[in-house]
Amino acid sequence: MSPPAILLFTKTTGFRHDSIPAGVEAFEALADELGYRAEHTEDAAVHDPTRLAEFDAVVWLSTSGDVLDELGRAALADYVTGGGGWMGVHNASNAEASWPYYRELVGARFIGHPPGRSPGRIEVVDGSHPSTAHLPETWNWTDEWYSFDERPADVEVLLEVDEDSYDTAELAMGRPHPLAWHRRLEAGRCFYTALGHDEAAYADPLFLGHLRGGLESVLPKQ
Repeated sequence: MSPPAILLFTKTTGFRHDSIPAGVEAFEALADELGYRAEHTEDAAVHDPTRLAEFDAVVWLSTSGDVLDELGRAALADYVTGGGGWMGVHNASNAEASWPYYRELVGARFIGHPPGRSPGRIEVVDGSHPSTAHLPETWNWTDEWYSFDERPADVEVLLEVDEDSYDTAELAMGRPHPLAWHRRLEAGRCFYTALGHDEAAYADPLFLGHLRGGLESVLPKQ
C-alpha cells in the first residue's frame, strides 16, 4: 500500500519564481520526513474531485495568475470545505484574482513589494504553532516583503514584519503587517506564508522548519 500523498502544485500564468524547483525539492523531502509521498504537477486537471480525494493536503507553491477553470475551482473549494488541507507559499497570494472564493482560501491578496529583496525583522506573534515554535521571538530574515490589499480577516496571525526594519516604499500597511497565518474554512485547514522568494531559503533550517510546521498544521491529525 502506497503512503498517503501531498499534492504540490506550481502552475504559473503570471510571474514565475526561479525558486520553484528548489521549493519542490524541499517539500518532497519534508513530505518524506512526515511519512507522505509528494506528487508534483503543473497540470491543473488534477483539481478534480476524484484526484483530490487521493491527497491529504494540497500545497500551492508560488503559483500565479488564474490557473484553474470553473470545474477545478469548484473541486478545490469542495475539497477544502469538506475537510482537506490547503497551504499557500509566497506568490500563491497572487493567484486566482478573478475567483472570489480564493480570497477566503488564501486570506488576502498580494498587491506588491518594495524593489528587490532586503533584510528585515519578523516578529513571532504566536509561538505555539508548529510553523513558529522553533523560531526566535524576533527573526532577522531577507526576503521580498509582500504587502496585501487588506489585513486578513477571521485568521490567526503567526508572523508580522516590522516595517521600521526595511524600506516599505509606497507599500506600507502600518501595524500590524501580517506575513503568515492559518485558519479553519468550514472543515478545512488553511495556512499561508508570504516568505520564500529566494532559492537559498529552501535550504535554510529555520525556514524549512516554518514550512514543515505549516504543512503539519494542514494535514489530518494522526
